[in-house]
Amino acid sequence: MSRSVRTSPEGSGPNLSEAYDTALLDLDGVVYAGGNAIAHAVDSLAAARDGGMRLAYVTNNALRTPDAVAAHLTELGIPTGGEDVITSAQAVARLIAEQLPSGARVLVIGGEGLRVALRERGLEPVESAEDDPAAVVQGFGGPELPWGRFAEACYAIARGVPWYASNTDLTIPGARGIAPGNGAAVEVVRIATGAEPQVAGKPLPPMHRETILRTGARRPLVVGDRLDTDIEGAFNGEVDSLLVLTGVTDGAQLLAAPPRHRPTYVDADLRGLLTGQPEVTGDAEGGFRCGGWTATSGAERLELDGEGAALDGLRALCAAAWTAGGERGCGLDSGKALARLGL
Repeated sequence: MSRSVRTSPEGSGPNLSEAYDTALLDLDGVVYAGGNAIAHAVDSLAAARDGGMRLAYVTNNALRTPDAVAAHLTELGIPTGGEDVITSAQAVARLIAEQLPSGARVLVIGGEGLRVALRERGLEPVESAEDDPAAVVQGFGGPELPWGRFAEACYAIARGVPWYASNTDLTIPGARGIAPGNGAAVEVVRIATGAEPQVAGKPLPPMHRETILRTGARRPLVVGDRLDTDIEGAFNGEVDSLLVLTGVTDGAQLLAAPPRHRPTYVDADLRGLLTGQPEVTGDAEGGFRCGGWTATSGAERLELDGEGAALDGLRALCAAAWTAGGERGCGLDSGKALARLGL
């Protein structure tokens, strides 16, 4: 992917599953939500895999171990081994192991995924600030994580112990809606201590490095639902990305995205892996065209004319918005145009 400012989604003649050797798939909001498979995910992934594409599942959720995640995916009808799952717990454990000696004690504020990843790197998980930890690591601990765990982190950090975080996603999608994520918990500790953690998860380089080391991907495609983690992570790693609209990102957020949050491709769901991507043509003066739609940017709002598939209209609107926004996010009103598309 070019580091120049993206002004339009790209087209692809071949199916994406043929154009890329490995799909680096986010989980929450892409493959499942609240533990249940998202519509079309199981069949689409099976078809991509049968066509020769490697599937790797890359998650900022540090709660579960790779084996537990793989077992869940297999239960959903997506055969997966633990080696196919890369978590932010693994990325942060490697980061810590590079800075501390083997056998160092690490205070864990989170779930079993962190403990397993630390042991894999020769580090010793501990539970209390009184256990003389050499570091604190914080990851998503689920809705039952006791408030007192944050206090343990604060006690250790106040003594000068370095603090690490698996990721800083403020929210996490679930079956009942959007819930607080690890980033919200990190903010609790940040406010109480005034400290800043070293962060490993998407969109930062340690997570992308962990993913490439574990998969050996040569031409990867990042597939995600979040602009500020999945898509920005692909941008930072200089690889292509596919945004699917099954998670937290809506049309208005996509159109207003700054350059680092603009995906290479946009599709409704994981069926987008099995198709080519239509080309957006035109320019700012004559309008941008995709399918039966033409999008232009006016003085105050984005305009959309024509008819056809809603996704084609959204792709044309992206070109108009991103061109108008340049190196910033587009501030033009997109409400009427998106309403025409039912988005």
